[in-house]
Amino acid sequence: MTGPAAVTKSVTPPGDDASAASGAAGPVRVALVLGLATGGSARHTAALAAGCRAAGQAVCVLGPPEALAFVGADAAIETFAVRIGERPSPASDLAAIARLRGRLASWCPDVVHAHGLRAGAFAAIAMTGLVISSAGTSARRPPALVVTVHNAPPAGRAGHLVYAMLERVCARRADLVLCASDDLAARMHGFRRAEVRQFDVPAPAAGPPSPAELASARDDVGAAGRPVVLAVARLAQQKGLDVLIEAARRWQDRDPRPRTVIAGDGPLAAALRAQASQAPADVVLLGARQDVPALLALADVVVLPSRWEARALILQEAMRSGKPIVATSVGGTPGLVGADTALLVPPDDPAGLADAVTALLDDPRLAARLGRAASAASAAFPTEKDAINNAVAIYARLAASRS
Repeated sequence: MTGPAAVTKSVTPPGDDASAASGAAGPVRVALVLGLATGGSARHTAALAAGCRAAGQAVCVLGPPEALAFVGADAAIETFAVRIGERPSPASDLAAIARLRGRLASWCPDVVHAHGLRAGAFAAIAMTGLVISSAGTSARRPPALVVTVHNAPPAGRAGHLVYAMLERVCARRADLVLCASDDLAARMHGFRRAEVRQFDVPAPAAGPPSPAELASARDDVGAAGRPVVLAVARLAQQKGLDVLIEAARRWQDRDPRPRTVIAGDGPLAAALRAQASQAPADVVLLGARQDVPALLALADVVVLPSRWEARALILQEAMRSGKPIVATSVGGTPGLVGADTALLVPPDDPAGLADAVTALLDDPRLAARLGRAASAASAAFPTEKDAINNAVAIYARLAASRS
């Protein structure tokens, strides 16, 4: 597209997309491309793959084996390993692009949907000049390209430069750019190339934990009746967990002393454990967990100390659980929580974070009021089914336009 970009917020299936589906010949073929994603974006892509398949679309998922593991064992969803790494590496990147192009040429998708800027740029380059057979016809045309932007630029000048280059490639080559938060949409809108939409990535619905799950989580947390301050995040620099551990030092003299619990895994696991032991701070790192609802049930305060977030899944889950929240005022977090549902503090401010947490521990009425407000606000969140239906309609519209 060469005109000014249109930025819209897409939460429920738009009628124009759905009505355009009738122009597509045969089932729509969708190739989902992932980078080295192991968190919310990988789970979101796996849900899209299953939803598209259930809607009668043919689906292929391409990406690193670690990301493909989230797709599961559904034989109806094809997978193909393509090593798209987190950092530039000329030889391996060229090999990945060539492998991606070969698979797309043989599988003949109507739509390619890449998740993340690196995956989007790889797909855009791999699709250059690619013309494939249209489903159910003898026509040949290029596939449509959709790119979802999940993250903000990394820290450091070099990271910003690489990120900006990837943004430009995706904005110029994609037919549609979907952004996980309003600040990302504003960035992509600045390029005035592709159509840009905000596309909310919802947390999957979870039922209440069983008594056995609660008992097991209680044993692992080991708080013994003390307040529990909970964070659930990938152990990476973006998540600001080092700031949380520093804040925890400031409430060690309280009686009863809160226990700070961090659930998750990632590259900073060893460094964070060392920081907690040297602080000293009463912090327990549980590692990767599959029982987040049980951990939320035990939490007195949920903390999200990130340096940037789009639409954090754990924040959505905590709000649905009616938990009082302390979060940093970054990225899409203020827009997600709205007014009077959480205490927001600046990033990289351990003193401010500690003050907000202790304010909730000292004022049960405030904590209860915020929890009720968060639960009420979460009722308006789009569901995972909404997101899947929206994506299915988008793919059908783009496939029909290509036909």
